[in-house]
Amino acid sequence: MPVSRVLFVLCCVFAAALARAAALPPAFVEALKRAAIPLDHVAVVVQGLDDDAPRLSHQAEAALNPASVMKLVTSFAALQQLGPNYTWTTEVWAAGALKDGVLDGDLIVRGNGDPSLTLERMWLLQRALRAQGVKAIRGGLVLDASRFELPDIDPGAFDGEPFAPYNAPAGALVANFNAIALRLKPGDAQVAIVPDVALPGVMLTSKLALVETAECNGWRDALTLGFADAAKAELVVQGRYPRACGEQAWPLALFAPAATFDFLFRGLWAESGGALDGATRAERAPETPPLLRFESEPLADALRRLNKYSNNLMAKNLFLTLGAEAYGGPATPEKGARAVRDVLVRYGIATDKLVLENGSGLSRIERVSASLLNQLLRAAWRSPWFSEFESTLPVAALDGTLRNHFNGSPATGSAHLKTGTLRDVNALAGIVLTAKGRRVAFVMLVNDRNAARARAPQQALLEWVWADDAR
Repeated sequence: MPVSRVLFVLCCVFAAALARAAALPPAFVEALKRAAIPLDHVAVVVQGLDDDAPRLSHQAEAALNPASVMKLVTSFAALQQLGPNYTWTTEVWAAGALKDGVLDGDLIVRGNGDPSLTLERMWLLQRALRAQGVKAIRGGLVLDASRFELPDIDPGAFDGEPFAPYNAPAGALVANFNAIALRLKPGDAQVAIVPDVALPGVMLTSKLALVETAECNGWRDALTLGFADAAKAELVVQGRYPRACGEQAWPLALFAPAATFDFLFRGLWAESGGALDGATRAERAPETPPLLRFESEPLADALRRLNKYSNNLMAKNLFLTLGAEAYGGPATPEKGARAVRDVLVRYGIATDKLVLENGSGLSRIERVSASLLNQLLRAAWRSPWFSEFESTLPVAALDGTLRNHFNGSPATGSAHLKTGTLRDVNALAGIVLTAKGRRVAFVMLVNDRNAARARAPQQALLEWVWADDAR
């Protein structure tokens, strides 16, 4: 190609880039420059929910990693497919004679994917069981988690943090988000480690050095833990622990979901004075009517916890539930992805740029376009469940994952937005109520090595949208 032709092409590319930048708010473009984030690594769509066309559209069709903003897609599909009053049911059978409060046989529990079975709700389940007359169990505990059919995964494969609760795998039978808290209690010369519930068969070994410092910043980063053997019979915690931290709770995903359920069920049962004599084993539940059907909180309530605190396990379980409800059990990731796509297509939302893995955004391969998210937000506005959908999202500078974002901004309290953060990813999408009382769909996706610096550009764009000056 002649040099003149090359120069002409380069000039055209440069001119196009300038034109795109000129269409964007100057304060936003300047903030991106200061953050060293190229415009080509950013996608933006801003559109009034009642408007026919976007006010801003930059790289709207680029397929980018949305991180936890993908939870908007899963949540929208769930509300449309299942409805806000949908509940999960955990079923319990008594396999034996029940007389004078004593079950002479096994207690069988089948999970159907309830992601909201917290310690409090586990206590309520056991209370309901006692109301059915079960006070002591002479047999064992039989757990049926066959509703989900999942491949074996390494929970540390994503980022080398296998015990981080955000990496906890999905499970048909899961309690307390698969987390067990270890309490670190500094004494005169040592740091004791005490679990919130008993862990029979597991020895906790503290190799923590108690240090005399005046500050308690980043104490978790100074600790390491691991099992000393393949049988997970000894958990060793090492590192330096500042006395200034006092007693701290450290939530960890130490075991597979069914094992965590076992520990928590037995621990709570014993705390309430119940006996459970036998061992735990995995088997299918019978097809006879259960002794107890324990319903979860409604989907709308579960979504508030899922989105405001970006709970990955809840999103994964919901994603799998969509597949099982649409195509029958057992649930698989493939069925979940198919069910989500079905809902989007039904609402006229283009899915050609959509890549789904687990529906939570904790993925290196999931992809979505800013245009799809904008279409989804506008479809939610037109749906009967918009109020339920919007109320699940964090409120700028007030709660959830946005509690410490945009403090002091004039947009405080006026934006319901889902955050998304991974290495090289920073995303924000949701609904902004402008100073003039208009609701506007807001989408900003950043995929760049400097994505962690995107907070200032996000705030610049958010405040421009909130001010509603350029309409």
